[in-house]
Amino acid sequence: MPDTASMPAKPLHRSVLRSGTFRFVLLFTAIFAIGSMLVLFTVQRQIHGYADAATESTLNGEARILTSEYRALGLGGLKDAIARHSYGHDPQFRFRLMEADGQLLAGNLPSTVMVQGPGKLNVREPRPDAQGIHIETFRTLGVTLPDGRHLVIGTDTFDVHEMMERLNRFTLACGIGITLFALVGGYFVGSLFVRRLHGVNSAVNQIMAGALHERLPTIGMGPEFDELSHNLNRMLDRIQGLMEGLRQVSTDIAHDMRTPLTRLRQQLEALRGLNEVEAYEAGVSVSLEQIDAILGIFRALLRIGSLEGGVGRTRFTTVDLSEMITRVGAAYEPVVEDSGRVLNQQITPGLLGIGDGELLAQAVTNLIENAMTHTPVGTEIILKLSGDAYGARIVVADNGPGIPTSERAKVLERFYRLDASRSTPGSGLGLALAHAIATLHHTEIGLADNAPGLAIGFTLPPRDDGPSIG
Repeated sequence: MPDTASMPAKPLHRSVLRSGTFRFVLLFTAIFAIGSMLVLFTVQRQIHGYADAATESTLNGEARILTSEYRALGLGGLKDAIARHSYGHDPQFRFRLMEADGQLLAGNLPSTVMVQGPGKLNVREPRPDAQGIHIETFRTLGVTLPDGRHLVIGTDTFDVHEMMERLNRFTLACGIGITLFALVGGYFVGSLFVRRLHGVNSAVNQIMAGALHERLPTIGMGPEFDELSHNLNRMLDRIQGLMEGLRQVSTDIAHDMRTPLTRLRQQLEALRGLNEVEAYEAGVSVSLEQIDAILGIFRALLRIGSLEGGVGRTRFTTVDLSEMITRVGAAYEPVVEDSGRVLNQQITPGLLGIGDGELLAQAVTNLIENAMTHTPVGTEIILKLSGDAYGARIVVADNGPGIPTSERAKVLERFYRLDASRSTPGSGLGLALAHAIATLHHTEIGLADNAPGLAIGFTLPPRDDGPSIG
């Protein structure tokens, strides 16, 4: 696998042009261009239809006027009207008045014009700027006069074509300008996005190179990207915690298992020289007890590891905490009394919680056994369950020697034991297992001074559908 941390960075402009953001802008620009063409085509069709309707209405109006004058004033009056309407440098109308056999009587339209109904005619005309000749399209309307003569009226469409050409040029210029603006903007946004991702990729490369403390920077392009960075950093925190836990477990096992294994080896070596059957069997029994203790430590470690990996949350359900604590207290009350201590139970009835009932009972059991193991005879142990708006709180308190403030966080670690407790039985995993169970339930073990003694416990968060008090 190539070392990506040492790979040379690609030039920024190449990265931007190949980035998804820039490609998205190109796609958006293409969609915009297609949309602009559709709008232009629609506008052109609408303007063209409106111009045709206006021209046709103008020709029909002129035809009605001239026909009325022909009826009122005869052929001479019509010729005078055509002369008046054709006067000027650029008259609005052109005419062709013909006899029924086609003989020209007045006007200057070509003879190829249609004599009946609407039509079109291309005429060579000098350009308005007097620079050359251009082809001008005329819309015509031919009508038949009452005595069989034909009158053809034509009007040019130069203004309409000029407006359409200007509209096309304006639309084309706007399309090119907006497209260029979109490309420049896309390049700017793409470069900004690539720079932000470059920081993320650099952090990822450092993490892959072994810098597990490194975290992803905030992308800053929107709340969804910031949330992605936040969640990835949480995942990295989780992975780092698991790896550190694994490293710690390996170190702790190598350190703390040496003593019981050495003791077991010495016990087995001592058995090799025994000739007495009773002494030999007693030695074997002691060795088996030591092996069982070692296996118990490995089972506890495996369970802590599985809990820290999140295994067990799928079994979460509503737990009757009051019933569960009462059951654990009833089971341990005679055991505590046999050890010379007193178990006082203060349990609020009807409290519910979300979790794994078996694991929660295991945690409470570990807290009680921890109090029994590390307190003197005659100690009062209080098993308490209470509830409020913050959830259901489970506490095991005693009036024993307590734990120094500086040591309280350490006793939750695997195999950690106070100096005063090294002569008592135990492996230093009971509180670590309770801590893992509490963490699995999205809470933490808390240790406080019970003045005198120690109060240790945790608070289960309230249920989503209501308070913990059932």
